[in-house]
Amino acid sequence: MEEAPQKQRFGVDNGSQQKYRGPHSKFKQKEEMMTTESFNRRSLIKAAAALGGLSTIAEFGNGIFAQTSTHSATTTRELDQRKEEIAKTAYTKEHTALLIIDPYNNFMSKGGKLFERTKDTAMAVGFYDNMRRLIPAARAAGLRVFILPHHRFVEGDYNDWLAVNPSQESGKALKPFAVGTWGGEWHPEFGPKPGDIIIKEHWAQSSFANTDLDQQLKQHGIQKIILVGFIANTCIESTGRYGMELGYHVTLVRDATAAFSKEAMHAAREVNAPTYAHALVTTSELIALLPNAKKEPAA
Repeated sequence: MEEAPQKQRFGVDNGSQQKYRGPHSKFKQKEEMMTTESFNRRSLIKAAAALGGLSTIAEFGNGIFAQTSTHSATTTRELDQRKEEIAKTAYTKEHTALLIIDPYNNFMSKGGKLFERTKDTAMAVGFYDNMRRLIPAARAAGLRVFILPHHRFVEGDYNDWLAVNPSQESGKALKPFAVGTWGGEWHPEFGPKPGDIIIKEHWAQSSFANTDLDQQLKQHGIQKIILVGFIANTCIESTGRYGMELGYHVTLVRDATAAFSKEAMHAAREVNAPTYAHALVTTSELIALLPNAKKEPAA
């Protein structure tokens, strides 16, 4: 007897081009779906653990979630312990510096090319009011202030570069901090004052990379750095991570930064910051910890 053509197990009938439905196909299909879902869950949990600060992964596919507890203060007890640690942090004027990142007009002044793009997240946390409180308080406490500026665009920048990143590509067209323009000048309130140390301009995101920041901090005996300014998920985060790797105690001020979107702000503060920052505080909490702190009037 001639053997009937063999149907493909997970394909189509060679003759009819219809999907094969064997007597156990429903059970097999359900088993495969369960196996796939189980694999996805395990993969998500492993990914979360690898990130080292992610307490919850958002929805993937059809309602698949992964939740995991990691070393980033996720329980009430851990949060309380973290608050106690912050309260014990000593910000001495001899060893602490306030680092203000990118205080340019185009970022922080009305009419600036990037002011409107950061306005929503900045206003949501009270960025401008908090900067007006924090910077004078840091100066009054005797902290060193360092200004960390982004590279100011000059025609010909990035020509013949082998690897121009997306931000640099957009910068070529936008020219947000071009030399000789109002947008590339310091914000009148948040820019440098006499006695401040202006660091060499950074070309990408980290103020440590290819600049004199590490040298200047060490020469001035700085061990703890407080980061404020723009942008939360790029220059602030990159500088903070780099500083942590170099051995500095890193403090991020939750409401003295901003980003281009609320999603970026959330990722920077809630997801990524706990993986590298030693202290994540509000403006009011930080001011209360500064040397010779004076009680602020109630809002």
